[in-house]
Formats: sequence, C-alpha cells, structure tokens
Amino acid sequence: MSSKPTFNCIHWFRHGLRLSDMPSLYQAAKVCQKIYPIFIFDGFTAGLKQAGFNRTRYLLDCLADLDTQFKSFGGRLICFHGNCVQILESLIKKWSITHISFEQDPEPIWKERDDLVKQLANSLGVEIIEKISHTLWDPEKVIDMNGGEAPSNYEMFCHTVNVIGQPDRPLPKPDFTQLKTIFPLDDYCEDTAGVPSSPLVLGVKMESEKQINQVWFGGETISMELLADRLSLEKSAFKVGDYLPTQSTPDITITDKSLSPALRHGCLSVRKFYWDLHDLYESIFGNSVKPRIVGQLIWREFFYTMSVNNPCYGQMANNPVCLQIKWKQDSAALEAWSTGKTGYPFIDAAMRQLIFEGWIHHAVRNAVACFLTRGDLWLSWEHGLKVFLKYLIDADWSVCAGNWMWVSSSAFDTILQSDACISPIMYGRWLEPTAPIEVQKEANCIIGVDYPEPIINHDVAFKTNQKLMESVKNVFLDHRYQSMSNFKHIPNRYLVLWLKHYGI
Repeated sequence: MSSKPTFNCIHWFRHGLRLSDMPSLYQAAKVCQKIYPIFIFDGFTAGLKQAGFNRTRYLLDCLADLDTQFKSFGGRLICFHGNCVQILESLIKKWSITHISFEQDPEPIWKERDDLVKQLANSLGVEIIEKISHTLWDPEKVIDMNGGEAPSNYEMFCHTVNVIGQPDRPLPKPDFTQLKTIFPLDDYCEDTAGVPSSPLVLGVKMESEKQINQVWFGGETISMELLADRLSLEKSAFKVGDYLPTQSTPDITITDKSLSPALRHGCLSVRKFYWDLHDLYESIFGNSVKPRIVGQLIWREFFYTMSVNNPCYGQMANNPVCLQIKWKQDSAALEAWSTGKTGYPFIDAAMRQLIFEGWIHHAVRNAVACFLTRGDLWLSWEHGLKVFLKYLIDADWSVCAGNWMWVSSSAFDTILQSDACISPIMYGRWLEPTAPIEVQKEANCIIGVDYPEPIINHDVAFKTNQKLMESVKNVFLDHRYQSMSNFKHIPNRYLVLWLKHYGI
C-alpha cells in the first residue's frame, strides 16, 4: 500500500505580515504537511529600497512578532538575504518544496519579481498558491468590470465596486495544532536566519538622534490592540451621530494610534478593519454601513487600482494619469522643506515630526504637500513622494503617489483647485495654536525674534501660483473635451456616469 504523498510549502511573507486573514497561508495549511515561513531581505520587498530608519524598524517589529507567533507552534520565521529568485530556487531543492504560497502584491513595481518566481516554480513543477487580501477587491476584477479600464475617478470607482458587491469577510488564523502542521527548523541558526535586531544590522542608519526614542511599534499583536481601541473610539462617535472622528476633529499630537502603518505592512487585515466597522455600525443602527464611514479605505482601493497597470504611476514622465505641469527647480527650497527649515513653524514642525517619528496626521500631510507644490514653492510632487517613501512608516507606493498627485492637482482632481490653497499660517493655527510665550521662552525660540524668516512670502507666492494653476486648468479643460472621442469603448452606463460627473 503506497503512503500518502507529503507536500512541503514555503510561505513567503512580503506585505501581509500577519497570520489571521491570510488566505494563501490558510490554503497552504490545509494542503501541506510542512510549512517553511520565510522573509527575504532582497533590498526591494516591503519598500526597503527607499526606507529610512523608522520605516525599517517598524518592518522589523512586524517580523519579530511573526517570529514570536511561530515559536508557539514550534517554528520560526526564517530570514534570508539576497536575490529572492536565487534563494527560492535553492530552498525548493533543499527542502523538497511542492508549493509556494504568498499574498498578491498588486502594485506593478512587484510584477517583474513575482513573474520571475512564477516562472521558476513552473520550471521546477512547484505549485503557486497566490491569494488576494491586501486589498478589499481584486483590482483586476474592478478594471474588468469597468470595461477594461481603471475607473478614472472616485465616484466611478465606487459605482464599479458596488456592482461587484461587498468584499469577502476575513478568515481566522489557521488552526495549526488541529491541522498538525509542522514548521521544520532545518539548519536554522538565529545568527544568520533570525530577524535582524535593528535597522543598523541592515546598514540603515538613524537620520536623527531623536529617532532613538521609538514612538511606533509594529506587529499583528499590537495592531489588534490598536484596532480594539479604534473601534471603541468609532463606537462612541457613532452613538452621538459622528463619523470619522480622527478627521472631523483631528488631533495631530496623538501618536501611535493610527492604523495606517498596520494596514500598509499587512499586520492588520484591511478586510477585518472594513467588516469590523461595518458590523459595529449595524449593531448600533441596524442598517447597512454608510459609504463615508469606510471612505478612507475606499480611497486606498481606488489608488491601488489606478496603479495596477501603470508602472510609471510614481512619476510624471510617461504617466498617463498625471498632468505634465512645469514645476520649478529649486534645490535650496527643497532642502529647506525636507528638513523643516522653511521659516513657517507649522510646516517645519510637521517635517521634523515626520523625520523623528515616521508619521504625521493626514491633515498635516495635505498641508506640507500643498506648501511644496501648488501652494507656495511650486516644486514637483515627485520630490515629496521620495521624502515620504523614505520616512513615512505607512507609505504605500500607490496610495502615497496617488495622494501627492491629488493634492498637487496633477491627477484625480476634476476641478483643479486653483482657487483653494492651504495657508501654512492660518491652517496651522487652527490645527495647533501657536505656543504660549512662556513655552517659546522655555524653548529659547520666540517666534518673530529667534525663529528664522520664511523662505517665501505665502501671500505673494499663492497669487503667482494661482495664475499658473489657472493656465494648467485651461489646458486640462481643453484636453478633456478633445478626448471625448476616446471613450467609445466604455459601456454606456459608465459613460453616462462620467458625463454627469464632469457636468457635460
């Protein structure tokens, strides 16, 4: 009598750094007797190419939490350093691997990497288990439902996903004990295969001495605690008829409470967050969730979908969704903005918080982005994206680039906000009033006396930029009407929505 075949699987962690609602791992645990959980430091995965100290430290926290969880099942998270294709080829042969499982990374910057791995697996007869959970909907399905094109604006995107229907509910953690899953430790050595203890081990140095004081901590365990706190806050808001409390009354001084870093690294499932909010609302009001309650999650989906088939999404050149605005070149102004030395206390404090802590409130992000681009300095959003990708611990490539294009009126803005601008003075005073004179004296920095003069006059710059944006707007409007002939391939129901949206 022949024995039952043994299936051995490598589960390759990339962005989905959790065990719960991990469909590929869930499927692998059902099929395979042995699972080797790994992470590969290839210099690119999880944004390591651009990542600064705080962002890398958050990633290592997430990996350490996974390692701790696997320890409870007799395993470890096994780390490797080098080219992912070469490493996987070696491990497939060494461990007699029959399956490789991973969650889909939908952004086009990962396509070449994943295609090479799939080609390798196919050549060696290894089955790929790839599932979707980093987004609520499969971006390709959204594009297909929209006639083969990504929805060009938020409203069309919402309509399209409404046609598709609600996203899947999250899966529980695999019951490794009941499944009798084995996590082998073949030749495991913590010195060479363990999670690095610090970004310094990876050659990533601190950009500021103040970064020694860690503010944000990553990992699935702490993310679930933060989720519970967030749901409690949302519940209190729902009961008094309020929604999105972190937006309606932004508190930019509260740290380590946002869930965006956990969503970006996948140590919190976006599907769990979505459905927990949905179910919480229904438990109070007894009807379906209002779209605005999960609006920020839908924006995240929109930006992911817009980037899927656009490898140039993070730049101006050859980017079909981005207006080709003629931004200025001013290295001194860019350096002042990047290091928090513009002479505007609110802008400077925000940029320094970004460097020191790795996170700033979304309302503050809009302010510093507007200041860099169409509000004051008239510098390209590409510079801002590069800085954010280095320092922000929650910087998704597609979401971050999408927001930069939107705030700078380079894309996704149907009216081009030439008449609207965030004042680096008044907006800052609204979000965070100027420190009392006693506090200024204690800091040896009295505004108007000790604080540096602004590098640019906001009132003058805004009026100049307003005229420039009007010119951009006129070109945009001309192009919009001329491009009507390009929409013959879109189904009538979507074309009608598009026409209504633009007021045509």
